[in-house]
Amino acid sequence: MLQLATTAQISQIYQIDLACQINYLRDSTDDSLSNSSSSFWTEEAYLKECLNPNSCLLCLVNAEEVLGFGCLWSVLEEAHIIMLAVLPKYQRRGLGQYLTWGLLHWASQRGLEWATLEVRESNLSAIALYRDFGFTEIGKRSNYYAAPIENAVVMWRKGLHKTNFQQDLNIWKAKIYQKLANKGYAIEHSSDKN
Repeated sequence: MLQLATTAQISQIYQIDLACQINYLRDSTDDSLSNSSSSFWTEEAYLKECLNPNSCLLCLVNAEEVLGFGCLWSVLEEAHIIMLAVLPKYQRRGLGQYLTWGLLHWASQRGLEWATLEVRESNLSAIALYRDFGFTEIGKRSNYYAAPIENAVVMWRKGLHKTNFQQDLNIWKAKIYQKLANKGYAIEHSSDKN
Protein backbone atom coordinates (compact mmCIF):
# COMPACT_ATOMS: atom_id res chain seq x y z
CA MET A 1 0.00 0.00 0.00
CA LEU A 2 1.11 3.54 -0.75
CA GLN A 3 0.70 5.68 2.38
CA LEU A 4 2.08 8.58 4.33
CA ALA A 5 4.95 7.33 6.47
CA THR A 6 4.49 6.80 10.17
CA THR A 7 7.12 7.37 12.84
CA ALA A 8 7.30 3.58 13.30
CA GLN A 9 8.54 3.25 9.70
CA ILE A 10 11.42 5.73 9.97
CA SER A 11 14.02 3.08 10.77
CA GLN A 12 13.08 1.08 7.66
CA ILE A 13 13.11 4.24 5.52
CA TYR A 14 16.60 5.05 6.78
CA GLN A 15 17.76 1.50 6.01
CA ILE A 16 16.43 1.80 2.44
CA ASP A 17 18.36 5.04 2.00
CA LEU A 18 21.51 3.36 3.30
CA ALA A 19 21.01 0.24 1.13
CA CYS A 20 20.54 2.37 -1.99
CA GLN A 21 23.65 4.42 -1.22
CA ILE A 22 25.74 1.28 -0.64
CA ASN A 23 24.35 -0.27 -3.83
CA TYR A 24 25.19 2.89 -5.80
CA LEU A 25 28.71 3.01 -4.42
CA ARG A 26 29.23 -0.69 -5.15
CA ASP A 27 28.27 -0.07 -8.78
CA SER A 28 30.43 3.04 -9.01
CA THR A 29 33.54 2.92 -11.16
CA ASP A 30 35.47 4.89 -8.54
CA ASP A 31 37.19 2.24 -6.37
CA SER A 32 38.05 4.80 -3.69
CA LEU A 33 34.34 4.98 -2.81
CA SER A 34 33.79 1.26 -2.28
CA ASN A 35 34.54 1.43 1.44
CA SER A 36 32.34 4.47 2.01
CA SER A 37 28.83 4.03 3.36
CA SER A 38 26.60 6.89 4.35
CA SER A 39 22.96 7.62 3.86
CA PHE A 40 21.44 10.74 2.41
CA TRP A 41 20.04 11.76 5.82
CA THR A 42 19.95 10.58 9.42
CA GLU A 43 16.98 8.85 11.04
CA GLU A 44 16.30 12.09 12.93
CA ALA A 45 16.08 14.02 9.67
CA TYR A 46 13.54 11.54 8.29
CA LEU A 47 11.57 11.80 11.51
CA LYS A 48 11.42 15.59 11.11
CA GLU A 49 10.12 15.15 7.55
CA CYS A 50 7.48 12.72 8.79
CA LEU A 51 6.24 15.27 11.33
CA ASN A 52 6.55 18.36 9.10
CA PRO A 53 3.15 19.49 7.71
CA ASN A 54 4.91 21.00 4.65
CA SER A 55 6.54 17.69 3.79
CA CYS A 56 5.17 14.54 2.20
CA LEU A 57 7.09 11.43 3.24
CA LEU A 58 5.35 8.65 1.35
CA CYS A 59 6.17 4.97 1.64
CA LEU A 60 5.23 1.82 -0.22
CA VAL A 61 4.44 -1.00 2.19
CA ASN A 62 3.92 -4.72 1.59
CA ALA A 63 2.61 -6.33 4.79
CA GLU A 64 4.91 -4.69 7.37
CA GLU A 65 7.90 -4.20 5.05
CA VAL A 66 8.63 -0.79 3.54
CA LEU A 67 9.74 -1.42 -0.06
CA GLY A 68 10.48 2.18 -0.99
CA PHE A 69 9.77 5.80 -0.17
CA GLY A 70 9.62 9.26 -1.64
CA CYS A 71 9.75 12.69 -0.08
CA LEU A 72 8.79 16.15 -1.27
CA TRP A 73 8.68 19.59 0.22
CA SER A 74 5.76 21.91 -0.34
CA VAL A 75 7.21 25.40 -0.86
CA LEU A 76 4.61 28.02 -1.81
CA GLU A 77 3.18 26.64 -5.10
CA GLU A 78 6.06 24.21 -5.68
CA ALA A 79 6.46 20.51 -4.94
CA HIS A 80 10.19 19.92 -4.60
CA ILE A 81 10.85 16.18 -4.85
CA ILE A 82 13.95 15.59 -2.77
CA MET A 83 14.15 11.81 -2.51
CA LEU A 84 12.90 8.68 -4.22
CA ALA A 85 14.33 5.28 -3.23
CA VAL A 86 13.35 1.64 -3.62
CA LEU A 87 15.13 -1.26 -1.91
CA PRO A 88 17.66 -2.57 -4.45
CA LYS A 89 16.11 -6.06 -4.54
CA TYR A 90 12.75 -4.51 -5.60
CA GLN A 91 14.08 -2.05 -8.18
CA ARG A 92 13.08 -2.15 -11.86
CA ARG A 93 9.59 -3.48 -11.12
CA GLY A 94 7.60 -0.25 -11.42
CA LEU A 95 7.63 0.67 -7.73
CA GLY A 96 9.51 3.91 -8.41
CA GLN A 97 6.78 4.86 -10.89
CA TYR A 98 4.16 4.19 -8.24
CA LEU A 99 5.98 6.35 -5.69
CA THR A 100 6.44 9.17 -8.22
CA TRP A 101 2.75 9.00 -9.05
CA GLY A 102 1.92 9.14 -5.33
CA LEU A 103 4.05 12.23 -4.75
CA LEU A 104 2.53 14.02 -7.74
CA HIS A 105 -0.98 13.00 -6.64
CA TRP A 106 -0.33 14.37 -3.14
CA ALA A 107 1.02 17.64 -4.58
CA SER A 108 -1.90 18.00 -6.97
CA GLN A 109 -4.46 17.38 -4.21
CA ARG A 110 -2.94 20.29 -2.29
CA GLY A 111 -3.16 22.67 -5.24
CA LEU A 112 0.57 22.90 -5.87
CA GLU A 113 1.23 24.19 -9.36
CA TRP A 114 4.56 22.70 -10.39
CA ALA A 115 7.14 20.14 -9.35
CA THR A 116 10.91 20.24 -9.51
CA LEU A 117 13.75 17.90 -8.63
CA GLU A 118 17.45 17.21 -9.06
CA VAL A 119 18.83 13.90 -10.28
CA ARG A 120 22.36 12.62 -10.87
CA GLU A 121 23.44 13.25 -14.45
CA SER A 122 24.46 9.58 -14.77
CA ASN A 123 21.13 8.23 -13.47
CA LEU A 124 19.58 7.73 -16.90
CA SER A 125 16.84 5.39 -15.66
CA ALA A 126 15.61 7.99 -13.16
CA ILE A 127 15.75 10.73 -15.80
CA ALA A 128 13.66 8.52 -18.12
CA LEU A 129 11.19 7.83 -15.29
CA TYR A 130 10.68 11.54 -14.65
CA ARG A 131 10.33 12.27 -18.36
CA ASP A 132 7.51 9.70 -18.47
CA PHE A 133 5.68 11.93 -15.97
CA GLY A 134 6.16 15.03 -18.13
CA PHE A 135 9.26 16.46 -16.46
CA THR A 136 11.65 18.37 -18.71
CA GLU A 137 15.27 19.29 -18.13
CA ILE A 138 15.74 22.98 -17.38
CA GLY A 139 19.37 23.13 -16.34
CA LYS A 140 22.27 21.61 -14.45
CA ARG A 141 23.92 22.21 -11.10
CA SER A 142 27.66 21.67 -11.25
CA ASN A 143 29.21 19.36 -8.66
CA TYR A 144 25.88 19.15 -6.81
CA TYR A 145 26.40 15.60 -5.55
CA ALA A 146 29.25 14.23 -3.45
CA ALA A 147 30.63 10.69 -3.21
CA PRO A 148 31.23 10.78 -6.12
CA ILE A 149 31.13 14.41 -7.17
CA GLU A 150 28.67 14.73 -10.02
CA ASN A 151 26.45 17.28 -11.73
CA ALA A 152 22.71 17.33 -11.11
CA VAL A 153 20.14 17.61 -13.87
CA VAL A 154 17.35 19.97 -12.76
CA MET A 155 13.92 18.87 -13.98
CA TRP A 156 10.56 20.66 -13.92
CA ARG A 157 6.89 19.74 -14.39
CA LYS A 158 4.22 22.45 -14.51
CA GLY A 159 0.42 22.38 -14.39
CA LEU A 160 -0.16 20.04 -11.42
CA HIS A 161 -3.28 22.02 -10.48
CA LYS A 162 -4.88 21.82 -13.95
CA THR A 163 -7.74 19.53 -14.98
CA ASN A 164 -5.72 17.81 -17.71
CA PHE A 165 -3.09 16.85 -15.11
CA GLN A 166 -5.81 15.08 -13.12
CA GLN A 167 -6.65 13.13 -16.26
CA ASP A 168 -2.96 12.28 -16.71
CA LEU A 169 -2.78 11.08 -13.08
CA ASN A 170 -5.74 8.74 -13.71
CA ILE A 171 -4.14 7.34 -16.89
CA TRP A 172 -0.78 6.82 -15.16
CA LYS A 173 -2.49 5.20 -12.18
CA ALA A 174 -4.28 2.65 -14.39
CA LYS A 175 -1.06 1.80 -16.24
CA ILE A 176 0.97 1.50 -13.04
CA TYR A 177 -1.67 -0.62 -11.31
CA GLN A 178 -1.78 -2.96 -14.33
CA LYS A 179 2.01 -3.22 -14.52
CA LEU A 180 2.34 -3.99 -10.83
CA ALA A 181 -0.60 -6.44 -10.88
CA ASN A 182 1.14 -8.29 -13.73
CA LYS A 183 4.16 -8.63 -11.44
CA GLY A 184 2.03 -10.08 -8.63
CA TYR A 185 1.58 -7.00 -6.45
CA ALA A 186 -1.80 -6.28 -4.86
CA ILE A 187 -2.11 -2.52 -5.24
CA GLU A 188 -3.84 -0.18 -2.85
CA HIS A 189 -3.44 3.53 -2.25
CA SER A 190 -4.53 4.91 1.11
CA SER A 191 -6.84 7.38 -0.70
CA ASP A 192 -8.57 4.45 -2.46
CA LYS A 193 -10.30 3.69 0.85
CA ASN A 194 -12.09 7.05 0.89
